[in-house]
Amino acid sequence: MRVEELQSRDALLQAAQLLEQQVLQLQQINARLRARIAELEGASNPEQLELQYLQEQIQQLNRELYQASSERRRLEEKTAKAEPEAKKPQKGHGPTKQPLLPTVDVIHELPEDDRTCPKCGGTLKPIPNGDVITEEIHVVEVSYRVHKHHRIKYACECEDTVKLAPLPKRLIPGGRYSNDFAVHVAIKKYDDHMPLQRLASSMKREGLQVTSQTLWNQIDALAEVLEPTYHALCSKVCESPVVHADETRWRLMGNGNGTSRWWVWSVVSDRISTYRIVDSRSSKVAQELLGEYEGTVVVDGYSAYQSLGGEGPRERGPTKAFCWAHVRRKFIHAESMEPELAGRFLDLIGTLYTIEKSLPRVTEGMSPSEREAVLAERLETRGKRSRLIVDEIIRLARENKPSIPQRSAMGKALAYLLKLEPGLRVFLDNPRVPLDNNHAERALRSVVVGRKNHYGSRSRRGTQVAALFYTLVETAKLSGLDPATYIRTAMERALENPGTITLPEDIP
Repeated sequence: MRVEELQSRDALLQAAQLLEQQVLQLQQINARLRARIAELEGASNPEQLELQYLQEQIQQLNRELYQASSERRRLEEKTAKAEPEAKKPQKGHGPTKQPLLPTVDVIHELPEDDRTCPKCGGTLKPIPNGDVITEEIHVVEVSYRVHKHHRIKYACECEDTVKLAPLPKRLIPGGRYSNDFAVHVAIKKYDDHMPLQRLASSMKREGLQVTSQTLWNQIDALAEVLEPTYHALCSKVCESPVVHADETRWRLMGNGNGTSRWWVWSVVSDRISTYRIVDSRSSKVAQELLGEYEGTVVVDGYSAYQSLGGEGPRERGPTKAFCWAHVRRKFIHAESMEPELAGRFLDLIGTLYTIEKSLPRVTEGMSPSEREAVLAERLETRGKRSRLIVDEIIRLARENKPSIPQRSAMGKALAYLLKLEPGLRVFLDNPRVPLDNNHAERALRSVVVGRKNHYGSRSRRGTQVAALFYTLVETAKLSGLDPATYIRTAMERALENPGTITLPEDIP
């Protein structure tokens, strides 16, 4: 059996064992909660509240254990099943056009002995412009080759001067691998999410004998020359009037000097996506990343972000705009126990999103006057329509909060909403601020896919390199650039003039 097949099978076995452990843990928690409910049956009123709270916990655990992960409301799913929409007949859309692929013309001719007319015995001749053309996609495997650089020596007849033709500048002086090879490895790991060991196995099938350590050395050297560009992007993202921030876990394997659970913090604008990987999720990190920022930062309700700036204009620090999608999730969790009340909140939040979809958007190519007109229209519509909806949501929350147990899912949803009220209103007065923080969550998807494939980093330097390449790759995508082209261009300029910074707008 091949090495890569064994590794794949081991990975699947480990994943299965992990899932089995999680299921057992949830079942044990479920059993303890059921036992506690049995003790509380027929109890007095305060204990009845705890009974309701425990029942909600069991329902939530069952959803996590047995239901697919989705933010779609169960009532919406039932309605969709009860009243299926009439499907329109599917029409064929034809083959997908491939304008970026090179084209090779393959000519098919009749054999000589088949060019005789069966009726008159004449010779068949090609019909001008009568070719029948069909297309098919072929695979051209990645190939690796050795380039031998012959450096010519030059000498003067006086035998006093000898010169040697120079080599192009390399990431690793005297190294055996080309600069483009390093870019190829970086894209494979941080855009295609391929672990280096798996990449080495793939290269071996194509005839290249290389170790994962050698591949790491290439991307490490590449990251070193790209660091000025990375730091420039981390600074430039905060020049945007509105940014998004979020975080997700990251693993540092083999870390003998601290916790293995690290965190990827993202700060994202419309055109730049930046990442830092650190060993903390504290408010101190949030202050280091955004404490000096004076625009508006869209975040969820995590306490580290609540320590930033304020909800209104300040002399220093960001204005926080909180995420309505997170508020909606809280009420979705409460809907099983309080369907009527939760449904009212969810319908109102849905109306906010309906209004938002009807608003015009600022697009590339707009003149300054067109952009200002769009922003003015967004601000006016939000002031006339969205503000009324937000006022109704807050009124409904304040009206019902006293009668709802604090520990229940509905009680937590109401407390979350009212606590974040000032930040949830920011979008009403700033037409650039969106309703939610989904832009930051989308920016973390690539990081999460990478984490699932290569499990994290093996060293502190590995976290720094990962943050750098995820920043360059995802920024290139947001800016409409090919990540490999962006990284290659930035590398070539930095090798030619060390310290050179290449931003997306610098790419022709």
